Amino acid sequence: MYSVIINNKEHHGEAGQTILNLLHRIGVDVPALCYDERLHPFSVCRSCLVKVKGQDQLQPACRTLLTDKMVVETHTSEIEDYRKGILQMLARDYPFSEVTRFPQKEFHQWLKHYGITEETKNTTTPVIDSSHPYMQVDMGRCINCSRCVKICDELQGQFVWHIINRGDKTKIISDSKSLFAESSCVSCGACADACPTGAIEDKQAIKLGTPDEITRSVCAYCGVGCEIEIGVKEQKIVGVHPAKNALVNKGHLCVKGRYAWEYMYAGDRITQPMIRCAGKWKKASWDEAIKYCAERLTSISKKHGADSISIIGSARATNEDNYCIQKFARAVIGTNNVDNCARVCHQPTAKAMSMVLGTGVSTNSFDDIERAKTILVAGADTTESHPVVGARIKQAAIKGANLIVIDPRRTELAEYATFHLQLKPGTNIPLFHAMAHVIVSEKLHNEEFIINRTEGWDEFKKFIAEWTPERAAKICGVHPRLIRESARLFTQKSPSMCFHGLGLTEHTQGTENVMALITIALLTGNIGKEGAGINPLRGQNNVQGSAVMGCDPAVYTGMASVKTERKRFEELWKTDLPATRGLTLPEMLDAAVTGDLKAMWIIGYDVFFTMPNSKHTKEAFDMLDFIIVQDMFMNETAKKFADVFLPCASSFEKEGTFMNAERRIQKVRAAVSRPQEVKADWEVVCIMAAAMKKKELFNFSSAQDIWNEIRDTWSAAYGITYERLDNNGIQWPCPTTDHPGTTILHTETFPREGGRAKLSIIEFCPTPEQVTPAYPFILITGRTLYHFNAGNMTYRTANKDICRADLLHLNPKDANIIGLQDGDTARVVSKYGEASLTVCIDKSLNKGEAFSTFNDARVFINKITSPLRDKYVQTPEYKITAVRIEKWSA
Repeated sequence: MYSVIINNKEHHGEAGQTILNLLHRIGVDVPALCYDERLHPFSVCRSCLVKVKGQDQLQPACRTLLTDKMVVETHTSEIEDYRKGILQMLARDYPFSEVTRFPQKEFHQWLKHYGITEETKNTTTPVIDSSHPYMQVDMGRCINCSRCVKICDELQGQFVWHIINRGDKTKIISDSKSLFAESSCVSCGACADACPTGAIEDKQAIKLGTPDEITRSVCAYCGVGCEIEIGVKEQKIVGVHPAKNALVNKGHLCVKGRYAWEYMYAGDRITQPMIRCAGKWKKASWDEAIKYCAERLTSISKKHGADSISIIGSARATNEDNYCIQKFARAVIGTNNVDNCARVCHQPTAKAMSMVLGTGVSTNSFDDIERAKTILVAGADTTESHPVVGARIKQAAIKGANLIVIDPRRTELAEYATFHLQLKPGTNIPLFHAMAHVIVSEKLHNEEFIINRTEGWDEFKKFIAEWTPERAAKICGVHPRLIRESARLFTQKSPSMCFHGLGLTEHTQGTENVMALITIALLTGNIGKEGAGINPLRGQNNVQGSAVMGCDPAVYTGMASVKTERKRFEELWKTDLPATRGLTLPEMLDAAVTGDLKAMWIIGYDVFFTMPNSKHTKEAFDMLDFIIVQDMFMNETAKKFADVFLPCASSFEKEGTFMNAERRIQKVRAAVSRPQEVKADWEVVCIMAAAMKKKELFNFSSAQDIWNEIRDTWSAAYGITYERLDNNGIQWPCPTTDHPGTTILHTETFPREGGRAKLSIIEFCPTPEQVTPAYPFILITGRTLYHFNAGNMTYRTANKDICRADLLHLNPKDANIIGLQDGDTARVVSKYGEASLTVCIDKSLNKGEAFSTFNDARVFINKITSPLRDKYVQTPEYKITAVRIEKWSA
């Protein structure tokens, strides 16, 4: 700790801090117009200059490091005159009308502070570029502070903004050199967030004004769990910004988290319960709707048994909501037929990691990205699906980390990769086996770790000896040299960190894909330490939480086994619980088709639109006697099949917690009041329980009450109180209230019998879904940056103006053979159905492969996707469907 004299008063600072860091901490304000705490200081504006004793020249506070016994003066008359001169120079051609219009802007506040209130020159004519859906550019207000350039480069890594010319002719332009909308911008808004003048400004701020209050909460999109600050004016949201001190997102957001919140005010939001009568929707009171639902569920249960009913939890709902949902299924209905959308995405991850490591969750933290020397990304288009994590990985690669990307498509991260292994879809296991072969045969493995912390080594060595890179190359299409070099890099440049996504899990061997990846980490000792581990990139904001809360037929809260821990939960809940095996979501649909399932309550999930082979899903729903849909919007399931619609609150309107992909539990706070007839999901469940004579099991008056019961059932989260979450999220396990949380799992042992991880022997079984002369292409489905899952939220925002519809991406050679060009309409046909899509010529794809997103209900790509499933957990094989592609004609 250094002793520093600031303006004749002693203060204490730490090594590595700058003078400006200390000034901010002690509340001494100086202008620093080129400074942003998220950036490396670069000192171009010179407005933060201070006097340091012993230095002849004034020093920039933003980049001058503290030293012990340093003496600093910040506001001498010399310095103040200099600063005023700097500000006057910057304001020379500035439109002062904007100072009055936007007084909160940092530059405007300093102009007022120094009494610079009149234009000195301003001969420029403003040229306002409003071409972008979310941002307005007015370079008449640019003071060349370069914040936009630096934050785009250093935080997002998009390199959109550039400085051209010198001296008085210096200016900043986008890489389009024309309209901003034509640039390579990905609409993260970081430049607008950093701009001190409003030269780059959010259109939402211009239209809606400055917020009166700010509420900190968590983004409701992907599983990264970015913390946000919600600006509210007159009980309406007017803007969302990143929380700059957030541990997860480090002051960054993507286009969805920052801008795509206006679905909240969509004209078609449902705000009152509805009952379908004679094929038509009729508004109902809550009492009427709940009474009707309770009577129907009770009647069906009495006639057909409790297991004729199923309930689907929501990855978009809070932990507290999902806890109540699964408790209701078991304690009120009396069935283990409860599931959530993790079933169709990362359930193979949970199963694989549980079998091999003992716990089905991420082993490390996002902060390990910056600690890793090598990062392997398998089956995840990270900058599209998890943009903030993707940007962090991209920045790590730019700064020198090694990057291995395993993906059939040449994704954005592949452009930064040391090695891109562009394998054939569905051949991950041969590739991982070949990498393991190289590691073992070249004696690159960590023998000490293997002997002390794994089991099955001798058997595994014999098995893997046959999986040479040459053998694998014939299957996966990756050159043996690339396989060898990637395996060596992963081993020799460690610590090495693995990320994976749905490109691994949504296959017939999805669980085994993840097991094979884990084996690579175990062989090299890249588990249980910083900068390493197996880290699934969870899709939706609370998909991890909904599963851990017990919305899974096989587990209770805290992933407690239904088979072995039923008595404990009967004692905790003071009621009998079902002993029969519950159905997974795909099994529920199968049971509906056979007539064994009669009713379904679906919360925050568009099952019909998102399940594969929609023909089968439709057949299932047509057979059901009663369907409740609980959501914000009349989704495709509700439109076609629901008998009752119950409106629920958004995450902006309720309290609770989310759990992100790195096991971090974070506080969700209500920023605005919800519509009068809308309820939080947990409130609906409690009301329904009361109507079904089980009120005593759901005597909750707040989300905090529910969380406290969760803590009592789940020892690993007992130490995470709401009070502790007021500051930052906490990663479980956190068993006591003085425990800091756990950033890295498995540092000493694995929670398996004997404390050892398992080296898995996996036989490769190619998917039955193969190309044929009638269906010569493989269709891969995946995500896009601008839309989210069923599109219920993003298609109700201006994101639809950036990305208008799902597209069919085709290799140029394939498109040429078929006779298709950019913008043409193609007819895509599989054995299960057909769809029409607009064509996008895409060099990132191998010949014979096509790609589409799945967000647009007008396209409805799941009419054609494969019904094949993973043998362990029934996750559908969305990533491989054999199709033929034709030029569409009316």
